[in-house]
Parts: sequence; C-alpha cells; structure tokens
Amino acid sequence: MTDKLDLDHLRQWIGRTEEASDIVTAQLVKGLRATLFLDIGTPKTGDAAPFTVHWCLAQPVYPMSMLGPDGHPTRGGFLPPVPLPRRMWAGGELEFLEPLRVGDEATRSSRIADVTVKTGSTGTLCFVSVNHEITTSRGVAIRERQDIVYRDVATGGQNATPAKPAAAPPAAKHRESHISDPVLLFRYSALTFNGHRIHYDRDYVTKVEGYPGLIFHGPMQAALLVEFAAKLHGGTAPKKFSYRGVQPLFEGSEFSVNANETTAGLDVWMANSEGVPTMKGTAAW
Repeated sequence: MTDKLDLDHLRQWIGRTEEASDIVTAQLVKGLRATLFLDIGTPKTGDAAPFTVHWCLAQPVYPMSMLGPDGHPTRGGFLPPVPLPRRMWAGGELEFLEPLRVGDEATRSSRIADVTVKTGSTGTLCFVSVNHEITTSRGVAIRERQDIVYRDVATGGQNATPAKPAAAPPAAKHRESHISDPVLLFRYSALTFNGHRIHYDRDYVTKVEGYPGLIFHGPMQAALLVEFAAKLHGGTAPKKFSYRGVQPLFEGSEFSVNANETTAGLDVWMANSEGVPTMKGTAAW
C-alpha cells in the first residue's frame, strides 16, 4: 500500500536545483571502457572518455540508514518524494557538445523540469523529468534530459509479464551481440554507485518485484547505443541522442545492439535474444 499521490504537492519540486562535481580519472575510464565492450587501452590525461562517463560522476552517497528496501535512497531531498515504490530510468535525450577527458573536473548542474502522472498497463505512473548540464573548464560538454518513472507494485504476476511488443523493427544493417550476465551488471552498478537491488540481488528482483531475473540498467543500454552509433560515424558522438525504454532486458541471455541509417543519422535499438526491442533511440549529427 502506498500513500496517496498528491500531484500538486509533487509539482512544488519543479525548479529545484542542485550541483555536484567530480574528476574524470584514468581508472574510471578503464573500467567503463571494459564494461561497454570497448578497447581498454591505457588512458592518459587529456584522452577522451566514453561519451556517457558523466553517469558515473558525482553520484549521490547516502548512509546505509537512509536506503530504502530496494537499495535506493529513501524518498525526498532533491527529487520529489513520489510515494510509488518502483523507480526506474525511462529514457531521455542527450546533446553532446564536447568530450569529457581524463583529468577533467566536471560539474553537473541539475534542475527538476516537470512532474506528470499517467495511467499505464500496471496502474499509476509518475514521471519526473530532470535537466542536467555538464561543464568543464572548457565550457558546456553535455546537456541532458533524464526521465524517471515511478509506479506502484504490480499484482497478479504483472511484473514478470513483458509488455506487449510493438511491431518488430526492420532487419538491422549493423549489429553487435553480447551476453548479459551478473558480472556485467555488477560492474556497471559499481561504476555508477547504483545500489538498486534489481540489478544484483536475484532473490529480491524475483521474489519481491516479481521479475524473471536481474534487470539490465537503462543507462547502460543507452551508453551502448551511443557508443555503437559513434563507432558507425567515424568515432564522433551524435549531436543529439534521444532514447526510451520499451521493456526490461534481463540477464542470462544474448542481447544485440542494432542500427540502421536514416536521412538524419541512425535509428538504434537494443534487442533481447528473441529480437524484441528493449530500448529504442535516434542519433543525429
């Protein structure tokens, strides 16, 4: 049972801001490259980091006493205290202006942009949009909109039932495949200081949240899509990358990163072992 959702109260958080800074280290770059199936190399000061390294920087740190049963910090603080218990990364948009580099001090300035409520197949959904701007001594490096979704506890096994898939995308002209295993998920959780138990605690995710297995991180899917798009475009990040989660991607099976050319750039998507999309995106240069 959750508390009543008071949208007017939650929308009072719109406009709230916070700021945090961190250093892009060579060790962080090595770990993220390894996790994203990139050449690890020997990164040195001034070398470009993976395009989404900012998701590993200046992550909030809370004492154990302030964590909820799902491993997330308890509600409140910068993000509005949405009383729905399930929280996941739904999608967003990135604008890449300047690569982050080893040795950079990066500052993230964040602002709550919107709070909305919708009704979905599992009940009430609350979406919180956050705008971020990542800057270094050279100026603005990344602008981002991050969409977070909160929902209630599903009943009757709804969690374990994937959403009805949309029409299958066309055959991919470009495709890479990998295996999603617990070590991969652990590495990304560690790099991003993400305590959400759905990514590493199989008993919790299957017995409490009702999913069939550990869940692949939304931002790691997006990170793989960005790197794949850049690889197909001479190593340069797209000027804009928009993405949204379609359904969960679970551990223990093959997944693929896919792309097709468009007049504006690329359509990209992640797919599970059955070829069903789990995240879709567009990359434009």
